[in-house]
Amino acid sequence: MPRSVKVLSGLVAGSALPAPLIPLTDCSPDRWRELPVARLRRSLLDWYAHHGRELPWRRTEDLYAIWVSEIMLQQTQVKTVIPYYERWLQAFPAVGQLAQANQQTVLMNWQGLGYYARARNLHRAAQSIIADYGGQFPEQMADVLKLPGIGRTTAGGILSAALNQPYPILDGNVKRVLARLIGLSVPPNHALSWLWEGSETLLDATHPRAFNQALMDLGATVCTPKQPQCDRCPWATFCQAHQLNLQSVLPMSETRQPLPHKRIGVAVIWNSHGQILIDKRPQSGLLGGLWEFPGGKVEPNETIPECIAREIQEELGIQVEVGEHLITLDHAYTHFKVTLSVHHCRHLSGEPQPIECDEVKWVSLGDLDQYPFPTANHKIIAALQSGERPFR
Repeated sequence: MPRSVKVLSGLVAGSALPAPLIPLTDCSPDRWRELPVARLRRSLLDWYAHHGRELPWRRTEDLYAIWVSEIMLQQTQVKTVIPYYERWLQAFPAVGQLAQANQQTVLMNWQGLGYYARARNLHRAAQSIIADYGGQFPEQMADVLKLPGIGRTTAGGILSAALNQPYPILDGNVKRVLARLIGLSVPPNHALSWLWEGSETLLDATHPRAFNQALMDLGATVCTPKQPQCDRCPWATFCQAHQLNLQSVLPMSETRQPLPHKRIGVAVIWNSHGQILIDKRPQSGLLGGLWEFPGGKVEPNETIPECIAREIQEELGIQVEVGEHLITLDHAYTHFKVTLSVHHCRHLSGEPQPIECDEVKWVSLGDLDQYPFPTANHKIIAALQSGERPFR
């Protein structure tokens, strides 16, 4: 049996770990100091000088622009972020313009990028910077961490990239690189404090900007989750995962439960003037501040039309006639999946009330594009625009 298979079998069966792999009980700072730290730093920086990515936020040292990029890069790939980043800086070229904008304008410029709490936090943080820091992004770690939406990794990324301050980072790419380098036998999130020690120990305090960017690039382009290109890696010689042929096993994964699947009835409610009713989601929670077509979860033994009629009564205090089916679509969020069953509805009686939302509004079909909607709702709008109006 190949050695990698033997090691994997031992891990799965819970038997003793091979000496090169690090059990959680042996996660001490000394493990990092035993590495050839100087050689690791030098080889990574040499690799980065030749293979680092050309990214727009690396052409500036402006704290505001780098802050925007770091927030956008949270849980989002670089290729997706670049056009949003460039459009954002055109719309809000400085923190003052962002602070003065209304939330709907901010969310419109974020629309499609997902994880909308990031946009709301950017907006709130910009207002805090104007109010508390004289309009200048703070340069001290303690102050940066006070801003909404900024944790230790984001703060370290901003301060090292913009000011060359020696702060470590620990995003998903870095966790993977370090877990493979050291041969960590547990999922990275079970050893976060120890991985932080590793990132701090390895950090080149003389060149923190380049080192952190290099570490992220290594994880994004070489030490990838699947099929890492170890033949291109400057750390392959020192990497336990590579030496044990465990690249496909490490880092160890969390046990994941199947994502819950929710069925949602959605109403496109028309009034006698040909307008459509939309509501604004509460600021807290998923998709806060965005507009949507109202509806809700289908209860057991309930039909879609029954669900829609009930939800509209409970959420908006009005009665509707549920009409023909418009579209059914599936959408996945981080922690659950939804199937949206959308029907045209006619407003019968009652004045819409924001009982479970922040605001309600009648709008024309042509004006829907002036409001920020979740991605799934864009397909509903497209279906409306391509079809004929019901209830004439």
